Amino acid sequence: MRIFLWHVHGSWTTSFVHGGHEYLIPVLPGRGPDGRGRAETYTWPASAVEVTPEEAREAEVDVVILQRPHEEELAARWLGRRPGRDLPAVYVEHNAPQGRINEMRHPAAGRPELTLVHVTHFNALFWDAGDTPARVVEHGIVDPGYRYTGELPRAAVAINEARRRWRVTGTDLISRLEVPFDLFGIDAGTLGGIENPPQEVLHREMARRRVYLHPVRWTSLGLSLLEAMHLGMPVVALSTTEVPEAVPPGAGVVTNRMDDLRSALRRYLEDPDAARAAGRAAREAALERYGLARFLADWDRVLEEAVSRRKVI
Repeated sequence: MRIFLWHVHGSWTTSFVHGGHEYLIPVLPGRGPDGRGRAETYTWPASAVEVTPEEAREAEVDVVILQRPHEEELAARWLGRRPGRDLPAVYVEHNAPQGRINEMRHPAAGRPELTLVHVTHFNALFWDAGDTPARVVEHGIVDPGYRYTGELPRAAVAINEARRRWRVTGTDLISRLEVPFDLFGIDAGTLGGIENPPQEVLHREMARRRVYLHPVRWTSLGLSLLEAMHLGMPVVALSTTEVPEAVPPGAGVVTNRMDDLRSALRRYLEDPDAARAAGRAAREAALERYGLARFLADWDRVLEEAVSRRKVI
């Protein structure tokens, strides 16, 4: 298939474009949010091809992947064809809904010509999709390999826009846990962290830290958490959203009690053997549930279904 999608979330898109298709990635001068093109800090295969608006209008496209509410109109302008009407379309929802429970209606709700895909069962449960066909495709990760050394008795924390998303991502909790830590991510430099390193560097540096801390209160399941588990890092995380499903007993500590989070971090920092054992359990669990092959196979089924449904409508 030839799949048209915007580069919105680097880690998720990196996994997605490793499938057996051709991926048309919009690019604009300046590479802003609606035209980032190919990733600059991730490794992508040659099958992910940049296209300008002029090239997109002439391109053969089998299915459109939408990820933001304004992309439906944007795709119609770029392609000269309307997603869901002239072309099969799948809307991927990466985030947990915000607001009151009764008001958590998805922007793609009531659109039976679309397929809505959630990345966690938690998100699917909370979003109201109306009569839009909804599926869940759990995350899959390009395996970075077992890299854990844990040589630095510090916690690694990976949060993008940690200052702006302060309470949502639990940025305010980190210092309250009273352990040495290093923050990685987009805009991490504003908080004294390490700013948006290339993925290869990020994985190497995270794996040098003794433990991975995931203080997130309310977002979707963080891919950084799954990457840390793949690296072989023990995990200490809040017991919120999909995290209790992702981190099994033995792979770390998942709790909402601050004292227990603090004591778990200290125990791993002080006991390298316990940290290493939990990290190996984390990697085994992540490979089994969040492997790339399963992710791509699930997506192939969704894409084939979307194309088949469009032929019937």
